[in-house]
Amino acid sequence: MKLFDDLPSMDHLRSEDMSLVQVIIPVESAHRAVSYLGELGLLQLKDLNEDKSPFQRTFVNQVKRCGEMSRKLRFFGDQISKAGITASPCPASQQVIDLEELEVRLSEHEAELLEMNANSEKLRQTYNELLEFKLVLLKAGGFLVAAQNHAVPAETELVESIYSKKDDESLFLLEQPEPSSKSGLRFISGIICKSKELTFERMLFRATRGNMFFNQAPAGEQVMDPVSGEMVEKTVFVVFFSGEQAKNKILKICQAFGASCYPVPEENSKQMQLTREVSLRLSELEATLDAGNRHRNKALASIASQLWNWIIMVKKEKGVYDTLNMLNFDVTKKCLVGEGWCPTFAKPQIKEVLEHASIHSNSQVGIIFHDMDSFESPPTYFRTNWFTHAFQEIVDAYGVARYQEANPAVYSVITFPFLFAVMFGDWGHGLCLLLGSLILILREKKLGSQKLGSFMEMAFGGRYVVLLMALFSIYCGLIYNEFFSVPFQIFGKSAYKCRDSSCSDAHTAGLIKYRDPYPFGVDPRWRGSRSELPFLNSLKMKMSILLGVSQMNLGIILSYFDAKFHGSSLDVRYQFMPQMIFLNSLFGYLALLIVIKWCTGSQADLYHVMIYMFLNPTGDLGENKLFWGQKELQILLLLMAIVAVPWMLFPKPFILRKLHTERFQGRTYGILGTSEMDLDHDPDSARRQHHEDFNFSEVFVHQMIHSIEFVLGAVSNTASYLRLWALSLAHSELSTVFYEKLLLLAWGYDSVIIRIAGLAVFAFATAFILLMMETLSAFLHALRLHWVEFMGKFYHGDGYKFKPFSFKLLADEED
Repeated sequence: MKLFDDLPSMDHLRSEDMSLVQVIIPVESAHRAVSYLGELGLLQLKDLNEDKSPFQRTFVNQVKRCGEMSRKLRFFGDQISKAGITASPCPASQQVIDLEELEVRLSEHEAELLEMNANSEKLRQTYNELLEFKLVLLKAGGFLVAAQNHAVPAETELVESIYSKKDDESLFLLEQPEPSSKSGLRFISGIICKSKELTFERMLFRATRGNMFFNQAPAGEQVMDPVSGEMVEKTVFVVFFSGEQAKNKILKICQAFGASCYPVPEENSKQMQLTREVSLRLSELEATLDAGNRHRNKALASIASQLWNWIIMVKKEKGVYDTLNMLNFDVTKKCLVGEGWCPTFAKPQIKEVLEHASIHSNSQVGIIFHDMDSFESPPTYFRTNWFTHAFQEIVDAYGVARYQEANPAVYSVITFPFLFAVMFGDWGHGLCLLLGSLILILREKKLGSQKLGSFMEMAFGGRYVVLLMALFSIYCGLIYNEFFSVPFQIFGKSAYKCRDSSCSDAHTAGLIKYRDPYPFGVDPRWRGSRSELPFLNSLKMKMSILLGVSQMNLGIILSYFDAKFHGSSLDVRYQFMPQMIFLNSLFGYLALLIVIKWCTGSQADLYHVMIYMFLNPTGDLGENKLFWGQKELQILLLLMAIVAVPWMLFPKPFILRKLHTERFQGRTYGILGTSEMDLDHDPDSARRQHHEDFNFSEVFVHQMIHSIEFVLGAVSNTASYLRLWALSLAHSELSTVFYEKLLLLAWGYDSVIIRIAGLAVFAFATAFILLMMETLSAFLHALRLHWVEFMGKFYHGDGYKFKPFSFKLLADEED
């Protein structure tokens, strides 16, 4: 333990020191003080009015005003996006206005826009009706000419005018003929959506019992639907009938189906005259609509130039009043009292900001800022930068660190991309990932100011994670000697050669060694040899166990530093020590055997050694003996592992009960010599409730679960690291299949088309399967190894984040 005590402190690996502070602000400087604190962004205020509803708070009217202005700004944003106008997020000029002036300006702009939208809607509705009327006149005229040719002259009559739309603006266009006094054949003309045509005709036929003649024709152009606002195909129809009762039925059916009925004169000359008048009115309406749209777009463009500034201003004001509502309002003292957390290093900055707020608001009374004592757990705050932020987010996705708990993100910066690369090792694929990450990094300023899709936003946020994953993949790929599954002699010549010049027996009899080993990584001549797969399997499997045991030991060592930092000697003696002994007595010993076997070139079967270490610890090892005294060491390690289990389970709960009993008895005797007032000032009195709630059975069960979980987890977690071997082997074999069965097979043909097709399929399989699906798979497995196998040894993850009141965070939030 003295070795660990001499190590440097781990302060830079823990969250920032936090202080609970109290702020007493005079009313006249409250708004400015909170605004300055928002600009600084280093104080998290507590809600002291949790028992009050939002409508019972002091500044509820100001919050409502800001909410109404936010609604108007969202309305402007919707109108601007519909008009296709691009709003500049960072305009060059900023007009400084106060909230009251902005409220008035927003109301004026909203009223103007609503009026323009209403006028445009009326004009558009009139335009659509006239366009439909024109289409009915053009199509229904042909039907009427055909009807006149087949009609008996004595039975014809003038057209009866039927109106479904009572529009005063279009009445002067409709020179309706007087209804005939004679009874005879009548007709109704109109237009209906093409999708309703068959159902409409069937309903007319049933309602009139077949006593009608229905004629229809496509309108020829799309018309805007008044309900949905979309352009739809429509059909012009003419219904011939006889009788007043049939007319009423047909009109009701037209109204039910949303059909628009328009009067068409029977005489051809009147039809042509009415068509000319409608066309003239349509051209006038088009000019009016264009002028209105230009005026509306000009108004929206002026709003768009300042929209971002207004949104930020309203967000800031709303954030200030929401924060003020969290403070206690003391009417008698005319001040607001707030409590909150801040990093200890930020206290001088906060004091300076509050002094400036007091001076700028011309307050006669200064702002009081002082520390408070607290027994509750402070929030967790890690200062991150553009590089470490993504790694911290990976850890926080599992759980936010407890206050001043050892931060796994510091180690994950290296271990996470390295374990990913162990599974993904191919320096050709690594170069592809490196190219993608460099593109994101070089364009980070441009991409950071844009709104990205979900996938691109995730890739851009983790660009530095991908960069390290690519670099480690290149490193591991060089060790595996794989470039898209093809080996290269980069670091020198191979140490092996064929038995003869033809190399015909390379896959059967194998190769012979004739020089020193290959200087770096796997020898390229292993590729395609008889023992390639057994050799790589053995190498990667043993390497996975070594990496797993090392990382699990790192996790247990971090639990020691946590216990030492928080002054918990019980956790050091009865948790850290037995865990280290149990893990290394079994799997640390296995890692030692692997290293000795590699160094000595022994043919010992490690499976046999580990199995019979439990089944027959005193038996003869025979040819599996790796070093002198191995049997005695195995017996000793087995006994230590057995002793470590009750060492973890029993002492800690009983010692905690003993300490609790001693504290309770000492406090009881102390009460006899102290007054009630002295008890209130006793430091232990604040924690009295915690000690009285000590439950021995609950503590013992919790310790038993923790011990069983560690013992079983030591086996399962070590086996879990074998995924490094499995995924590395799968990635290598899949890459080999694509190379040999797609690229080489296609290259064996003389046809250029087949070669190009094979190259295209190989590139597609490499990009989408190996570079996307395999990357995601290795990423998730590396995430699992960190969350469960590594962080499970020391990380609690039950803290809560430090969320200061910050204008910068408000600007990044979406409505």
